[in-house]
Amino acid sequence: MPKPHIIGALDIGGTKIAASIANESGPLARLTAPTAKSGTVRALPEQAIGLLESACRKAGIDPALLTSIGVSSCGPFVDLDGGIGLAAPNICGGDEGAADLPNDWKAIPLQRVLQERFAHVLIENDCVAALAAERTFGAVQGEPNCVYVTWSTGVGFGLCVDGNMLRGKGGNAGHAGHMLMSEDSDALCGCGNVGDVEGLISGRNLGNRLGKSTQDVFDAARAGDPQARELALEAARRFGRALYNVTAVLDTRVFVIGGSVWTHHGDWLAETVQQEIASRLPAITRGVSIMPAMLQGLVADVGAFSLAMPREWIAGWRATQPWKALAD
Repeated sequence: MPKPHIIGALDIGGTKIAASIANESGPLARLTAPTAKSGTVRALPEQAIGLLESACRKAGIDPALLTSIGVSSCGPFVDLDGGIGLAAPNICGGDEGAADLPNDWKAIPLQRVLQERFAHVLIENDCVAALAAERTFGAVQGEPNCVYVTWSTGVGFGLCVDGNMLRGKGGNAGHAGHMLMSEDSDALCGCGNVGDVEGLISGRNLGNRLGKSTQDVFDAARAGDPQARELALEAARRFGRALYNVTAVLDTRVFVIGGSVWTHHGDWLAETVQQEIASRLPAITRGVSIMPAMLQGLVADVGAFSLAMPREWIAGWRATQPWKALAD
């Protein structure tokens, strides 16, 4: 196929969608909007197309020139009409346990609708894309045994073992946020599980359980409120146990952690999480480290760009780090 001069990137999350465009020199424009959760089942991919075309116009570029896009999306994915369908419990309200979502969607025809507009569409789970970004441009360049973790609206993982990015039979490898942690818990996850990691500590589900926003809880904990601090530290302990479980399975070396909860509160939660990993089975956990995502809040955007990017662009982007302009 001809080399693209303009590429697009979509970061699809349970809270927002970000749409960006770039050329070989770097990103040109970025727009965000709350994730569409009502209307027809095509609402979300049509919203994404509109955002990308608006980003083109913002940069003074004819939207018709945009034909190749990379998509970093929350999951899980399902096979839908021969393409990737999105069945995210934080977006699709058609499954049991999603009473707070105003739709009856079971799965969104993400790939099919996007391919109606763009000739080349590459879709990966958001944590797989984020790990690709951190291995290409960020904190773990060249590291063969590493895991990217997001602690945000949901909890997700991207896995690399012996230099191989793991995707699985349906592109869903890394959904360790749905590991069961407590059968007796009242923590209901949007997927229908009771007591999985995401049901216990994710931004959406923790807030639902407490009857207040997760941000308020963690902000109060940072400010010294005793009850809020114990809730936050218990969430950190559970998060650390999840990382221990992944370490025991994959024998990994380093966790790169991003997501809104960690970005805002990882500085004071990291010690608790590290202790939970290191307190068990030292033959496997000795030397395992955690670090913040170097690309921080732009890791999914850069990951999406990396999916559609010609390989010859990589060296230039490494040298100039042009994605930093998106933060402005």
